[in-house]
Amino acid sequence: MLQLKELIVIIIAFIWVAIGSNYVAKLFQRINLPLITGFLLSGIIIGPYGIGLIKLEFIDKLDFINYSSLAFIAFAAGSELYFKEIRNSLKSIVWNTIGQLVVIFLLVSVAVFYLEGLIPFMRDMPVLTQLSIAILTGTVFIARSPSSTIAVINEMRAKGRFTRMVISVTVLLDVLVIVLFTICLSLVQNLISDDHFSFLFLFQLIAELLLTFVLGFIIARLTEFFLFLSFPNYIKLIYILMLGFLIYQLTSIISGFSQNYFAIRFHVEPLLVCILASFWITNYSKVGSYFQKLIKELSPLVYVAFFTLVGASLSIRILLEMWNVALVIFAVYLVSLIVGAFLGNVMAENPKIYRKVGWMPFITQAGVGIALVYELADFFPEWGGQLATIIIAVIILNQIIGPPLFKWSLKLVGESRHHTKSDIEPNRNAIVFGVERQSIDLVKNLQQDHYDVEMACLDHCKKTGKIKNVRIHNLDFLNMNCLNAINISKFDVIVLMLSDEENLKISELVYENIGTQIVIVRLLDSIYADRFKDLGALVVDPSNAMIRLLEQFVRSPISASMIMGDEDHKAMVDFKVLDLELHGMALRDLRLPDDVIIISVKRKGQILISHGYTRLRIGDIVTMVGSIESLEHLSLQFQE
Repeated sequence: MLQLKELIVIIIAFIWVAIGSNYVAKLFQRINLPLITGFLLSGIIIGPYGIGLIKLEFIDKLDFINYSSLAFIAFAAGSELYFKEIRNSLKSIVWNTIGQLVVIFLLVSVAVFYLEGLIPFMRDMPVLTQLSIAILTGTVFIARSPSSTIAVINEMRAKGRFTRMVISVTVLLDVLVIVLFTICLSLVQNLISDDHFSFLFLFQLIAELLLTFVLGFIIARLTEFFLFLSFPNYIKLIYILMLGFLIYQLTSIISGFSQNYFAIRFHVEPLLVCILASFWITNYSKVGSYFQKLIKELSPLVYVAFFTLVGASLSIRILLEMWNVALVIFAVYLVSLIVGAFLGNVMAENPKIYRKVGWMPFITQAGVGIALVYELADFFPEWGGQLATIIIAVIILNQIIGPPLFKWSLKLVGESRHHTKSDIEPNRNAIVFGVERQSIDLVKNLQQDHYDVEMACLDHCKKTGKIKNVRIHNLDFLNMNCLNAINISKFDVIVLMLSDEENLKISELVYENIGTQIVIVRLLDSIYADRFKDLGALVVDPSNAMIRLLEQFVRSPISASMIMGDEDHKAMVDFKVLDLELHGMALRDLRLPDDVIIISVKRKGQILISHGYTRLRIGDIVTMVGSIESLEHLSLQFQE
């Protein structure tokens, strides 16, 4: 009981420390360091080797936090690998993955092997043990950081072929590195024990991988079933955290059982079990999007706890002693990354700019890389902790210089939208003809929605002084020369609020000379309605608009409230499909947030009776309803 009380006190103390770490990390974020780097550095500061807020003896008693966090990181990595979104870029993704995996593994492994003279704990080791350490180090450096990559992409509002390739390669490498780590760990155990190679070792390796895949599938189905149950969200969040810890315990039991009863130690890699389970849930279950939502909700809490604990466990003394080694390994890692990315882009026949900057997005490391480092420390307590300190020192360097270089590469390839206004509407520019109370109110509302709005009126308009921050064009005549003078073709939406005759004249000029803009007309006399419709204009008839709106409130109060803007943080918007990656994709395969639904699909002027198997085409107009934040995020998915 005393031990339980002591553990509770330690946990409560650590929670307070983690809260403080979160605030400290945000200070580092102000100087453009990723949050994860801030957590690591704040952990070092408040740890036993810093000011001592976390005692060394406490860290060992918080192992359950490490195990749950490590499993969660694997869940998060697997949930980002969604094959249906990357099918058109497989060639580029595969070659970049192979190029980096092979080159980094070989160069880093060779470098560490020949650096044994600079690494104190490796000097007097047998050659096979030195080779084992080199192989494991080379494996760890294949890992990437999906969380850091996604954070930069979201910050830069990046979209395009290069961005898609980066995130796909990042996640795929995290999956493959765990498979490779499992194989290398079995090989290393065989080398260190100085056993001669036999087919028994090969059989054991195959059996371990098969058992890992089976466990991953079983856990995926159990999780899918549990997420279907009507428990509150917090229960399901606790389930995911507890599941990770139980997976580690289960693999430990399997290892001990096989050792006791078969005299063979079966190593089932818990990280690989988690990543396989997460991959299956994301790609082959009906709860994939919901699972991702839970992962995103948990991420901030897990990351602050885990990376603060990692930072606290780093030995400052070893860091200072081996900083020169860390710098050398860091330099070798950069060279191998440049070579691997260059070869991958050459084999994929990507544009030349990709070959020059293709290495920049892949520098950052965290998550799975640190998870593997912890695995090494557990498996090889004699030297694993010292090796972990060196590798984490390199990872900190990667986290510091990686994000700025990634941002630079996005600008160089032209896929950064960082300086564009964030808006869920695809139509950016509008011009309103006519200056009066209604048109002025309309312009103000559009400006609040981040539209670039201008106004135009004939020379008899006198109310221009009532509008601020709006460019107003005074037209002498309604002819094409005057419209060209105000660059009418640049506007996506044209709103006509003049007299019916004047509106009809502008509609005819636009229809005959431009023809692509959306023209919205306020109708005064219904006898003009058919003429406007023949010109492709959208007609708003004030005489029956109020009746239609009241009718909509009767039929569907919620949708009418959205139209009126009365539903806070909710909107109904149209997205035009411009991204070639979406061409041919079924609606059911779109990864939509849980708070977004598709209302309709319009193709070539016709509203389709859409269902989950309806396939999108370039130029389709997809109407969605949901939260403004989620629709904002989706806007990039539909752009070119």
